[in-house]
Formats: sequence, C-alpha cells, structure tokens
Amino acid sequence: MKQLLLVLTLFLYSAAVQAEWYEVTGYASILDSNVADARKAAVKDAITQALIFSGATVSSVQTVADGLLSQDQLKIKAHAEIQQATLISEEQSNNDYMVTLHLDIYSTKEQCTQQQFHKQVTVTQSQLIQPHQARLGQIFDIAKASSQRLYNTLSGRATAIKAIPYINSAINVRPFFSQRFNYDPALIETLSNNSNSQYVLFSQITDIAQGKQLNSDYAFWQGDQYLRSFKVDFALYDALTRDQVWQNHYAVQGVWPFEKTTLIDVYSDQFWQSNYGSQIQGVFNKVSQDLNTAVGCMPIKGKVLHIDGDRLAINLGKVHGIKAGQTLAIMQKNNFTTQQGVMLSNHRQTIDQLKVIQVNEQTAITTNLHIRPLSNIQLNDIVQVIIKEDDAFSLN
Repeated sequence: MKQLLLVLTLFLYSAAVQAEWYEVTGYASILDSNVADARKAAVKDAITQALIFSGATVSSVQTVADGLLSQDQLKIKAHAEIQQATLISEEQSNNDYMVTLHLDIYSTKEQCTQQQFHKQVTVTQSQLIQPHQARLGQIFDIAKASSQRLYNTLSGRATAIKAIPYINSAINVRPFFSQRFNYDPALIETLSNNSNSQYVLFSQITDIAQGKQLNSDYAFWQGDQYLRSFKVDFALYDALTRDQVWQNHYAVQGVWPFEKTTLIDVYSDQFWQSNYGSQIQGVFNKVSQDLNTAVGCMPIKGKVLHIDGDRLAINLGKVHGIKAGQTLAIMQKNNFTTQQGVMLSNHRQTIDQLKVIQVNEQTAITTNLHIRPLSNIQLNDIVQVIIKEDDAFSLN
C-alpha cells in the first residue's frame, strides 16, 4: 500500500463537546486488479490518519466494508470516536485509488497536550543482516531503499513526528540491538547534532529469504511465484539521555512475482507496487503509527546553544511547534561515569524559567522570565516546554 497523502481541513464546531471534522484524501495501490480491496485500504488508512491527527492513539481499524464504515467499531486508546463518515469523492488513476472522506470525530478525553509539538527523528540507513538473501532479484540495495521509503512515509503523515533523513551513509546498527547495550552513545549524539533531532531511529532487516513456491512445477505455462519474508527491527533512542525509548519487531510475507533471473530495481514503482513491496509498505505505515504512539505524548526538549546574559538561544523553533510567549523550564546536565566506564545522563531541574521572544525555523531566542539572574546555566543544558499558562508560573 502506498503512503497516505492527507489533505486535512480542521474546524472546531463545538468546543464544549470537543467535536471536530476532517476532510481526508487517502491513496492506496491497486494490486492484482482488485479495486474493492484498494478502496477499503484507502478508507482504512484515511480513518487511521485522521484519528491520529485528532490526538487519538490507534491500535487498529476493525470494520470497513465497501469503502465505507459499516459501523463505528474502532480500537483506539485515546477515547475518540467517529460519529459520522461521509464519502465525498473517489477516483481511480492508473494503479492508484483515491477516496476523500468527511469525518466527524468526537473526543471523550482531552487530547494529549504534547501532541501539538513535532519531535524531530533522525531516520538512519537500515542494515541488511544477511546480504546473501538479496541474491534473488539482486536487491542488495534494499536496506537503503527501504529507509528512503520509510522516511517518505513518515514525512507524508500528519503525526507528532518530523522525520529527518540520514540515509546516504551506512551505519553498523547491530550494537544498538544487542542485549548488552554496548552501543556507542557518541554516535547518537553526533547524529542528533547533525540533524537537530531529539530522537534517532535505527533499523536492521533480519530476513528477506525466499519461501515456498506458490504454483505447481507442472504448470509450466505459469511464471514461478514464491513467498518472500521481510523481517525488520526498529529501535528509537533519545539523544538527550542516550537511552532506548522504543523498540519493535515486524514480520510479513509477500508474493515475489518476478523471475529468478530478473534484476529488480528496489527504487522502482514495479517493486513497490508488487505484492511484496506492498507488504513492506504496510509495515512502514504501522511503524508510523507506533512511533507516533511512542513519542507523541513525550515532553519536547531541546538544548541551550548560546548564552548572552539573560538571553539564551535554543535548538527548538517553528518546525517543532514553538511559539513566542511560551514558557520553558531549564534542567542542568550533570552526567557521571560508572566504574565500568559507562556514562549516565543526569538532568537536574532548576527554578529558572525562560520565555520565548523570537522564533526561527530551527531555533528560538528566549529571555529570563524572572527578575532574579539565571543560575549557572551552561551550553547544552536542557530546556523543556511547560504546558501551562505563563502567569501560572509567575513569582512577581
């Protein structure tokens, strides 16, 4: 399934009951001329993405029939429900199917306040753990192509994640999946500094082996078709603490319809519109949802870049959702090293607070919120957005 393209129009029509309507356009690939399945898939992803954008945390969309909801039975963790789904338009273009829905979403629980901010995530190049499995189709570039596809998927979805690509350079990611956690934390910090990201995402493709043949050898007039695996591990690290904050494993199988001697371009539509490519895309759609669930409600944090008296420059800006007038708390870094030589992050909350007075794309200028001077603030100290009214913290 191709990534979903959203055109979202949001109007709050009843603040008292927290009801909102969304107009969403979803795109799905048509596989094996099955238009009905493509129609259902487009509707399913459109509903899922609208729910995520509204602040809900979706585990699955259960009931979709004939391109429309047959009932509003949805598994969601954030107590939001669809009151009405109306089909606005639908269109078939080549191998794509487009469906536009009007959705009335009623939230029975306050939306996660941190969802309004974008957490920047560095998407690194995946690593193919068993390269010999790529001989079928000569898809040795599957790791890089998949990372590019994942980045495109994350970028095209309305979630709390802002993906930053770092996929041109190969990285040895295996230590980040080791049970010993013997990875190099300096690499996480380097990747974070280069991309101005709070989080770094690593992945490893563990299995792309050929499975059983689907058609009979006696049917010599048919081309050979095989099942092929795609198994991948993901791990997300917080660059400020260097700790792993999320990890998951995904495994799917898809039909490999190509001749054994055919060389396949893993960047081509031919590959991604095949059943095998569609199954991989489905994994990336799920990763997008799971990442949003993992970091959507986490506090947004940044670092102090420059100090000029009572004015500080920080590495959070418009792209993160920062606005002038917002209040920030300061935490001082006080890292220490264990006897085994392992550096542990330690952040100590201070009483100092900042007010944002100027916002750029990736940075902002802040000033001391109070009359008293700032206490021993250093470069790379941590700042965190306070989700409360400014005057609630005033000491004047």
